[in-house]
Amino acid sequence: MSKPARLFAALLASLAWVTLYHYVQIGLDRRPHWTLWQELWRTGRYFTFLTNTLTALTATWIALGGRISSVWVTGLTLWMAIVAVVYHTLLARDYTGLRWWTDQGLHTAIPLALVLWWGVFAPKAGLAWRHAAMWLGWPGLYMGYALIRGEIDGRHPYFFIDPPLIGWPKVRMWIGLLGLVFWLAGLCVVALGRALSRDRVRPAGDGPADPRPRSPRDPGQSRAGG
Repeated sequence: MSKPARLFAALLASLAWVTLYHYVQIGLDRRPHWTLWQELWRTGRYFTFLTNTLTALTATWIALGGRISSVWVTGLTLWMAIVAVVYHTLLARDYTGLRWWTDQGLHTAIPLALVLWWGVFAPKAGLAWRHAAMWLGWPGLYMGYALIRGEIDGRHPYFFIDPPLIGWPKVRMWIGLLGLVFWLAGLCVVALGRALSRDRVRPAGDGPADPRPRSPRDPGQSRAGG
């Protein structure tokens, strides 16, 4: 990984950790009788918080010189991009002050910074169409976790996975719809990654000329050599 890539990743990691810190601190300020672990347990029900944490950890690893696979970082970029899209289309709220800045950090600034890092620096070689299905694993795992947890403690993080609010048929509809969105978006990301990859396979006839000298042939000479 190049020095500019690690520097950008360090800035992204700093943005993510600072934003996550303030997000948790705002929650503690609103609930002064809570411990840090109680607040982390509360925030841990949200896909946004968990995926931003994955982003902070990944960016920190890259900044420290760690290697990263194209499949992982592309999937993470996809998940964060959809965090931004879903928030701004379905979940956006009108906050003020530090809470507004923190909210925009989690749902706008960090996803945008990660998308920019991916576009400029991320390895993209080896991306395949099957990866679009593989990237359903994290949101699928989260959906199961959120639904089970909601049934246990009675609190569901988002309206589209809240069975007591909208009913199980609509929850299943939303899960199917979001799964389709993730899959189609994943296919688009694979196509974009292949287009941007410097390591993609050259088309036939587009490679460098054979440097070996060729033996001259007399056009009038017969193939039999006579």
